[in-house]
Amino acid sequence: MLVIGRRPGESVFINNKIEIRVVKSQDGKLRLGIQAPKDVKIERGETR
Repeated sequence: MLVIGRRPGESVFINNKIEIRVVKSQDGKLRLGIQAPKDVKIERGETR
């Protein structure tokens, strides 16, 4: 597992196709924005 720190407004790219951006960080909670091709399935961990 890769663990990195990001601040609001900063992104991580996966395979140059998927962008994960930190939208907001407050009170120990994060809001993430994910931009990916429509054929990529995105699930929340707690629903798996």
